[in-house]
Amino acid sequence: MKQVLTYMLCFFFVVVFSQEKQTSSTIDVNYFSGNIALHNNSILHLIKGHPEGTIISWNKKTYGNQDWEQRYNYPDYGVSFSYQNLKNNILGNNYSLYGHYNFYFFKRNLMLRIGQGLAFTTNPYDKINNHKNIAFGSKLMSSTYVMLNYKKERIIDRFGLQAGLSLLHYSNANIKAPNTSVNSITLNVGVTYNLDEDDPEFLNTIIEEEKFTQPVKYNFVFRSGINESDIIDSGRFPFYIFSAYVDKRISHKSALQLGTEVFFSNFLKEFIAFESVAFPQRNIDKDTDYKRVGMFVGHELFINKMSLVTQVGYYVYFPFDFEGRTYFRIGLKRYFDDKWFAALTLKAHGAAAEAVEFGIGIRL
Repeated sequence: MKQVLTYMLCFFFVVVFSQEKQTSSTIDVNYFSGNIALHNNSILHLIKGHPEGTIISWNKKTYGNQDWEQRYNYPDYGVSFSYQNLKNNILGNNYSLYGHYNFYFFKRNLMLRIGQGLAFTTNPYDKINNHKNIAFGSKLMSSTYVMLNYKKERIIDRFGLQAGLSLLHYSNANIKAPNTSVNSITLNVGVTYNLDEDDPEFLNTIIEEEKFTQPVKYNFVFRSGINESDIIDSGRFPFYIFSAYVDKRISHKSALQLGTEVFFSNFLKEFIAFESVAFPQRNIDKDTDYKRVGMFVGHELFINKMSLVTQVGYYVYFPFDFEGRTYFRIGLKRYFDDKWFAALTLKAHGAAAEAVEFGIGIRL
């Protein structure tokens, strides 16, 4: 598991530091405090006090040296470190490292930050010493945070202020059970500091563009990883997913997708065998086919050599009822050239994560 999550961290650092060099950067330090959201009644005993912490970030600015920077209103990219005291000895404290992007709106006064990375928790589940922590089944987890702030730089010399809302999410995506996860909704306030004396001018070389389009492209993706059912100590097993879909690029930023895929999830094979023995009243045949076939529609948002993928799927072949027939996928793709790409995605059924998927694919 540690190796898998290490690769995940490396992926995000490639994402963050593979952009063109810029000429200006900032640091911001934020204090946050709030509440753990009750997304599942089973974590009610874990919600105590008002979790608080600190987020420290380094941001590299863009100024339009590439066309995509101008199309996205000159975003920042960078690295964040966070510490969170969850105000509960059962949950412990979390330390996280993220790669992030900042997007700006309303004359750059409103900032939306999206960060993805790894978290380390000090007190994960232990069946003897900490059996009540059903939120964190492992020391290392994936973590996402979203920050929506009013931001004003250089109020006094190089110092500025920002304040708003932050959402922090921790989950190991069922790599190891238990994995009820925790979401914190918080208010934050912070100080910004510009590391450079002056900011360069924003370039605006895109005057008027013709509508951008491409022919239909054919995509083939292989995804894999390991996961475990919600049965603690039931074992972690590899899964394999083969996907084929078409996409149509409708603008510089967007493409629409339609496809199909087949799932070979070995944890589900073991789960079916367990259910057939543990709950004979359900009349489950232990030889029930564990494979699933899905159809999906999706959207891809292109940001330079990266893209954000969101998909909604429906199982058309579903011999065993596991978490319902509808599934969702969200994640990142990184293009190496015009055809080959790597992907890191999360597959879930509603709020219940099933797996973190590592993929490689080709777009023809």
